[in-house]
Amino acid sequence: MAVLKKIWSFLKPVVFNKYLLLLIGFGVYITFFDDHNLINRWQTQRKIRELQKEYDYYQNEIKGNKEKIKRLQTDIDYLEKFARENYHMKAKDEDIFIIKE
Repeated sequence: MAVLKKIWSFLKPVVFNKYLLLLIGFGVYITFFDDHNLINRWQTQRKIRELQKEYDYYQNEIKGNKEKIKRLQTDIDYLEKFARENYHMKAKDEDIFIIKE
């Protein structure tokens, strides 16, 4: 009981200070109950970072694919190699052996 009295005597000026109570109430409201609360902002920022990483990945994929298309349109040897590797095409006088590991 004496411990509770000591704690109460320490907290009594803090609890009855109207400005401090207002500040604590405002902080709790902003953190948890507001439409733009801190928790939602943190989750939104995390989602934005994830989407930015995904955006950068797809931009790099688009860039690589554009380079591949340009090379396929201009380089006949690369076109032939691409067709052989991906579509198993062959010339009339050759045999193809596919080895799967």
